[in-house]
Amino acid sequence: MRHALLFSVFVIASCGLAYELIAGALSSYLLGDSVTQFSTVIGTYLFAMGAGSWLSKYITRDLIGRFIQIELMVGLLGGFSAIGLFLVFTWLGGPFKLVLYLAVFGVGVLVGLEIPLVMRILKRELAFKDLVSQVLTFDYLGALAVSILFPLVLAPQIGMVRTGLLFGVLNVAVALWALHLFRDQLPSRRWLAVQSWTVFGLLAAGFAGAGQLTTIAETHLYADDIVHAETTPYQRLVVTRWRDDLRLFINNNLQFSSHDEYRYHEALVHPGLASLPGAKRVLVLGGGDGLAVREILKYPNVESVTLVDLDPAMTDLFAKAPALVALNEGALSSPKVTVVNADALQWLEESREYFDFVVIDFPDPANYALGKLYTSAFYRLLEKRLSARGLIVVQSTSPLYARQSYWCVVTTLESVGFKTAPYHALVPSFGEWGYIIAGRQEFTIPTVDRKKTRFLTSEILPGLFEFPADMARLPAEVNQLNNQVLVRTFEEEWRKVIR
Repeated sequence: MRHALLFSVFVIASCGLAYELIAGALSSYLLGDSVTQFSTVIGTYLFAMGAGSWLSKYITRDLIGRFIQIELMVGLLGGFSAIGLFLVFTWLGGPFKLVLYLAVFGVGVLVGLEIPLVMRILKRELAFKDLVSQVLTFDYLGALAVSILFPLVLAPQIGMVRTGLLFGVLNVAVALWALHLFRDQLPSRRWLAVQSWTVFGLLAAGFAGAGQLTTIAETHLYADDIVHAETTPYQRLVVTRWRDDLRLFINNNLQFSSHDEYRYHEALVHPGLASLPGAKRVLVLGGGDGLAVREILKYPNVESVTLVDLDPAMTDLFAKAPALVALNEGALSSPKVTVVNADALQWLEESREYFDFVVIDFPDPANYALGKLYTSAFYRLLEKRLSARGLIVVQSTSPLYARQSYWCVVTTLESVGFKTAPYHALVPSFGEWGYIIAGRQEFTIPTVDRKKTRFLTSEILPGLFEFPADMARLPAEVNQLNNQVLVRTFEEEWRKVIR
């Protein structure tokens, strides 16, 4: 019996941490700024566990029966937390943060009640010093197991919704096991059995219908039909279609619309590459959709393109899905292209190659994991991999909606010795969008081969380098790895725009 209860500690610790990780990951996906979300979720959860531990002293009778009921409540609330939060976000929006922290607090209080009750049940069989050490050992082992399995297996393979429901079932399994172990000591055994199997049935039904529930939520979240949805270890990828318009969303943020993505990618690639007629080796950081590579391959002088994107699911999708391959014109399958799935910062630290032109096409710096790719440390590494007369171009958010953020990127590039040429273009899906060309020499605006572009021409190109008063340069701090001022500024500016 002792070993069974200690194994139960392992399971309930695993479940408790799983619910915490699900809440942190889901709020990061939906709200951005992963450091803030995880910090506040973890803080709320730990405080709630302390409150639960304190409240446990008021449970004085029928400890085993109360333990079983608490397991059922944890399983029910924690198991349905992911789909519940997702539905609240998509259908209600406003109360999401309130519901998030209420759910985290509720699960934390219930988990905080569990361990003291187990210890009180076990104290009849173990001396105090053995009791504490063994219970805490199994508690920490359970947390370790889930902290490894969640990012590597659970979230990417079965998704956060099914992961939550799976751990809810495990909580019910602990309740049923306790019901069996202590069957002779439970006066209300039948009623507890009814409760246990009812909760098990609800969780099992939820697990079976998780795909439909997620589809219902995402259908409401996205206006168009969802043709592909996938949770990877790094992000949530959703592709939608309305008539002939394909759209990619990463963590609920629009990345492109096929109706006007050519404007974005022509503006990103052609001003810089057209000014480098001798460019042979090109590096693309981010841009796993292959759309920037498509534009680069229009230059016959380019001999090789290295694409470094963190997420293999992203590059596989755009290398294999017929509609997406048609959009990027099979760019990722070109013999000139080498795809590397790696963290760009780590890859740059290890690389010994030199490049004539570098395209930086990362998502906006909405969290610290992305913000590090806009820091002076990152640009300093990049400068070492640039050939003598090479250029880089950085997509740099909107100089209209996030003006301070845009000029922060310019200032950061200049802080490592680059000469910059900021410019902008109108992309209807995004609005006015900003780019920065940087190199060791002053940039000269080139002519553009009209046969290569649908939007960009030599006549309009000079005007893109001029900024009206409402987008003109502002003083800005350097975005450093140890302060990540850009992430905070970006979040503040876009919060005023997005409702």
